[in-house]
Amino acid sequence: MSSVPFQTIMVAIDSTEVSHKAFEKAISIAKALDAKLFISHVLSFRDVDSPQPIHSYSTPGTIVIDEAIRQKYQQQWNDYIEHYEALLKQKLEKAQSRGVDAESIQPQGAIGRVLCETARTLDVDLLIVGSHQRRGISELMMGSTSNYIMHHAPCSVLVVHPHTVPQTTREDVDAPASSKEMIGV
Repeated sequence: MSSVPFQTIMVAIDSTEVSHKAFEKAISIAKALDAKLFISHVLSFRDVDSPQPIHSYSTPGTIVIDEAIRQKYQQQWNDYIEHYEALLKQKLEKAQSRGVDAESIQPQGAIGRVLCETARTLDVDLLIVGSHQRRGISELMMGSTSNYIMHHAPCSVLVVHPHTVPQTTREDVDAPASSKEMIGV
């Protein structure tokens, strides 16, 4: 058994700021632990960036219109895939330029379920996700992917929140005068 706690890390990305923070944290941890990093984006119609399926009811007179709608949706879906292929390539190059052994993957399906299944298949030790911090009705309607993952992942999970404050060093912290005197400053 290895003494390194996390040898294989997977980070889930999308186009949000919190996803960028999760990605940066994943690079830092992978580099520090000399761990393998999988950068993942799940193609899903529930993704905020994906085109939404259009439901129509066909009649003999609307078949041509329905085909035009289907073709337009297919083009939007292809654009969505290409956008994330480009983003994954960019993130992969960034991780590799920082000396991290990384790969990108883009499975398709229900985001939480697919991330957990992928983590199991790849024998991931740590899964890093961002939280959009949905609450109330929004969480009921859209669900919380990070909550699902915390309860179903086969590994440890790190949830990065959008308002995470960067870590500070001792020099960055202004201690009260009495504390400064105690440490001889």
